[in-house]
Amino acid sequence: MQITQQSGGSRGPSYGEQLLSHVLSGSGIAVDSHVTGSGHTTDDVGTKDPTLTHLSVIDSTTANFADWPGWVPKALVQALAQQGISRPWVHQARAASLAHDGSHVVVSTPTASGKSLAYQLPILTALLTEPRATALYIAPTKALGADQIRAVATLTATRPEFSHLQPCAYDGDTEPDIRQWARAHSRWIFTNPDMLHLGILSTQTRWRHFLRNLRYVVIDECHHYRGVFGSHTGLVLRRLLRVARAAGADPVVIASSATVARPAESLTRLLGEPAVAVTDDGSPHGERTGALWQPGFIPGVTGENDAPVRRAAGAESARLLADFVIEGARTLCFTRSRVGAELTARQARQILAEAAPELVGKVAAYRAGYLADDRRALERAINDAELTGVATTNALELGVDISGLDAVIVAGYPGSVASFWQQAGRAGRQHHSGDSLVVLVARDDPLDTYLVHHPEALLDKPVEATVTDPGNPYILGPHLLCAAAELPLTESDVDEWDARAVVDELTAQGALKRRRAGWYVGAGIDPHAQVNLRGGSGTEVLIVDTSTGRLLGTVDAVRAMSTVYAGAVHIHQGETFVVDELDLDDGLALTHPEEPDWTTSARETTGISVGRVIAENRYGPLTVAFAEVEVTGKVIGYLRTLLTGEVLDSVPLDMPEQTLPTRAVLYTLTPEALADAGVDAAAVPGALHAAEHAAIGLLPLVATCDRGDIGGVSTLAHPDTGLPTVFVYDGHLGGAGFAERGHEAFAAWIGATREAVSACRCASGCPSCVQSPKCGNGNEPLDKAGAIAVLTLIESLIGTG
Repeated sequence: MQITQQSGGSRGPSYGEQLLSHVLSGSGIAVDSHVTGSGHTTDDVGTKDPTLTHLSVIDSTTANFADWPGWVPKALVQALAQQGISRPWVHQARAASLAHDGSHVVVSTPTASGKSLAYQLPILTALLTEPRATALYIAPTKALGADQIRAVATLTATRPEFSHLQPCAYDGDTEPDIRQWARAHSRWIFTNPDMLHLGILSTQTRWRHFLRNLRYVVIDECHHYRGVFGSHTGLVLRRLLRVARAAGADPVVIASSATVARPAESLTRLLGEPAVAVTDDGSPHGERTGALWQPGFIPGVTGENDAPVRRAAGAESARLLADFVIEGARTLCFTRSRVGAELTARQARQILAEAAPELVGKVAAYRAGYLADDRRALERAINDAELTGVATTNALELGVDISGLDAVIVAGYPGSVASFWQQAGRAGRQHHSGDSLVVLVARDDPLDTYLVHHPEALLDKPVEATVTDPGNPYILGPHLLCAAAELPLTESDVDEWDARAVVDELTAQGALKRRRAGWYVGAGIDPHAQVNLRGGSGTEVLIVDTSTGRLLGTVDAVRAMSTVYAGAVHIHQGETFVVDELDLDDGLALTHPEEPDWTTSARETTGISVGRVIAENRYGPLTVAFAEVEVTGKVIGYLRTLLTGEVLDSVPLDMPEQTLPTRAVLYTLTPEALADAGVDAAAVPGALHAAEHAAIGLLPLVATCDRGDIGGVSTLAHPDTGLPTVFVYDGHLGGAGFAERGHEAFAAWIGATREAVSACRCASGCPSCVQSPKCGNGNEPLDKAGAIAVLTLIESLIGTG
């Protein structure tokens, strides 16, 4: 969508502007309700407190319809008419026709634009007209799959022609007898990547009839498949297509995605096969007001190295949630964690207890981990308006169709533009007018800081692309073993997957055996059970509550040292535990229930060595490279931080050293160029260190990753380069594609990083710009002014190179 600056005209204040005006009129923040036009922004919002950094109004749109494609059966058209769908929107008809004609297609349009119909039309047509045809639906969450199967069941229940289709869930919650029935009778299976890998492909001979007749594969919300999980899922999908074709089918993939950059390229990379995208949205949307909000600094409170501390995004969001409830606006507040959802709901209720006690019961929390009956009861209460305000995790981002909401608060940028719009799209959905308000409340974080001061990066168009790297040998190798267990690997398979080097290595190890028909899995190997689609080294640590003996979960052994070390605060389904002991030999992290008023973050020291340089660009005194590296890390302690952001203390730890082969984007600068830019020799370490921290914080702007997926190192003179060098690396074995994306989008990434640091109002550095909660050196030395000089120098060299 394009947002333009307008003035003049006669448009009155939007619903969102009115709501904000009512809420903020007593806070000294005046919202300009008279800026008009067809999609406009209000950057000068008349604030006495600069918390409200931007206000935009995106005008409503009308529907753009198409005719039903001629191949859609009359019975299906009539069934849809009974559901209130008289004609498809243009994007639905185009995507459905592309799939019907045999093209892999991704429909990438906003939330609530009816993407489901784009795959329902070709699938239901095939199931009606081809007596043996089957279809497979894959969702990233069970909730989304359950919601879609309900929608299909409701549709097919309206006509007797659909009675034999038997859509059925096949996931971890499915009872054994239902699974057996589904294999034998269901023509449309609803599952997830994990169950496809473990429950279908590992026993694919039992699914031969289903796979032989597989016509369509749906990949819903495919922008969720990124990084390590996305790379694993891509290889699972390639294995699915391989066994289906061997059985005699030629399935077509239909994917849906929120609006992300380069959707066709993303699906092509996921599948390893060409795909086309449909991006022109024909659905109607109500008027939406978007507000960007940055909490101010807390007077008199300082954090690490006396840096200023902002008001917490959760506390600020709780205040807004309470205010919106008082105004009668039905509101969802999305938080980053389960405990965040609980805390935000509790704080909102505390505010209401003083300001409007009669409304306390109108606010609740919703998250994964609740019992199914409790979740359904909450969903009914939200839909029936018994609840006015709900604090939730992304459990309500997908899978639960909630209508009639007035506002959404997003407490902290959720990691991608796609997720932001997914959450924002919950407001106005089937509302009487569709008009809504969306408020993003920034965390004390460089990326959040950048976005609230550069609204075009969030509200104008997506800037990040979904990142996957199925060629990572640490991911590809285990899937080659799975593929060989399903069907012997042929020469053409190896060439198609560009896997010659990995196959040769597995053969040398004895994991693969070469025979005339191809490569087979070595004796005694059960490859499917060894693959963790969510990532990790394969060795897991069990997290146990010693007070009850309950297993809370598992964590990869490498990550355990930085997440469940002795003293760490661990949150499980809203409950808080403190780790008493981490036993790596026995694979146990022993915890007890406790609710401390602090959080913990690991401090690590890191070394890095450069191996093969994959790509390199030179700009005079600046060299930018993408390379294989080996990272050596050691957790040396952890920081305890009060919930206000104030640092309580630093606790030392003695942990073993770990080595991680991965990939990094790096840049070097000559000392002479740094001196010419005004960075003297004494300031270089702090300048590079601060620039590294800020760049790590901003990489998610161009690559869909979380800050925890990446790490960094800066050094005055690295042994392998001989120059001042900054590295940003993938925190996963073999890499996850994030550093590669950083190399590809280096200019945009560094430019955004420089702007974020420059825009921060702190004097010498804070968590919103150059401080990092993971820094092993205690955020020392850091030179904010030097970082700006370094980043400005890089921009100028790239511009003139």
